[in-house]
Amino acid sequence: MYAAPPIQKLLDELERLPGIGPKSAQRIAYWLLNADRAVALRLSEAIAEVKESVHFCARCFNYAQDELCEVCRSVTRDPQIICVVSEPRDIPPIERTAMFSGLYHVLGGALSPMEGIGPDDLNINALLQRLATEEVGEVLLATNPNVEGETTAAYLARLIKPLGITVTRLASGLPVGGDLEFADEVTLGRAIESRRVL
Repeated sequence: MYAAPPIQKLLDELERLPGIGPKSAQRIAYWLLNADRAVALRLSEAIAEVKESVHFCARCFNYAQDELCEVCRSVTRDPQIICVVSEPRDIPPIERTAMFSGLYHVLGGALSPMEGIGPDDLNINALLQRLATEEVGEVLLATNPNVEGETTAAYLARLIKPLGITVTRLASGLPVGGDLEFADEVTLGRAIESRRVL
């Protein structure tokens, strides 16, 4: 399909976005072409603003506009509990539960020897510095329940336990409304291991 050079440039850039294939890129591009100029300008300004004003928190590596993110600046959070996550995008789902009131630490990824990602490539030393200088009683490891996440959690637990700090891990199991017949063995096994007394 032929497209004018500016349209093709837009299509090419949209296709670089994660989860956007050629058809999705076409839908977005043609929607933008048909939208009011003000809509397209607001979108471009929002993208420019976020790239200009958002950076990593100096303490926990979450996204922030100031030196510290909103969570680190909050006086209502419990500083004795740190929840360790792989990426900043892992924080909003935890926050939506309204069940965690501590602080966070973002690793910036997970250990993956196959991809060449080792401990020095993550914010692990910064976490250990926080544990040495802040009064932390518990570290909740909330890395993803996949090979990389489990490897990262096990590695961190080995480093943190000797410091006398309690190390916990998110429980994993069956989703509410799920059927046992469709559960994989690993998930079902973890649900059995994490069972609780009623």
